[in-house]
Amino acid sequence: MFKFNKKYILPILLLAALLSGCSGKKAAETPAPEAAEETAENESSDALTFEGQDMEGNTVSQEVLANSRLTMINVWATYCNPCLNEMPELGELAAEYDAKDFQLIGIISDVQEGQDEESIAYAAGLIEETGADYPHLLLNESLYYGLLQEVTAVPTTFFLNEKGEVLDVVVGAMDKSRWEEKIDGLLEEM
Repeated sequence: MFKFNKKYILPILLLAALLSGCSGKKAAETPAPEAAEETAENESSDALTFEGQDMEGNTVSQEVLANSRLTMINVWATYCNPCLNEMPELGELAAEYDAKDFQLIGIISDVQEGQDEESIAYAAGLIEETGADYPHLLLNESLYYGLLQEVTAVPTTFFLNEKGEVLDVVVGAMDKSRWEEKIDGLLEEM
């Protein structure tokens, strides 16, 4: 008789949801900005709370958001070419801004905490290959329920203030200059 192991529920549900995404569309092809603004307004009423592990096994919580005025959380997957293609420029952005103003964090949506070492090593190799030298968190229930429940495609990028309030959401990949415009605009509004 088949015995169901509930530790596979989250990865299966998330993988099914995310497989419907990563179509290679650019962010400009996503729904109208008004829809993204409405989503950001609805989500901004609740500050993000989470606790997860980075690639080195360190615990990271929402308290990391207090380190910068603006935090960009980029949700990506190891199978997503648009995600991987934008990561070198995201690595450049992470290094170019003053850490008090801006920080970047990646969430690997298809590699879960406690997953086999081979999957984690594969993700680490992609991070190194792309030069995405910023913290990356492994998926867990806290991150999923705290932020990723509504994510239907990768890459999806969230912008949060130091209180953990969602300021904006971008679905799709963008080039460095468009990300700079978005970041600078949000910093000006703060």
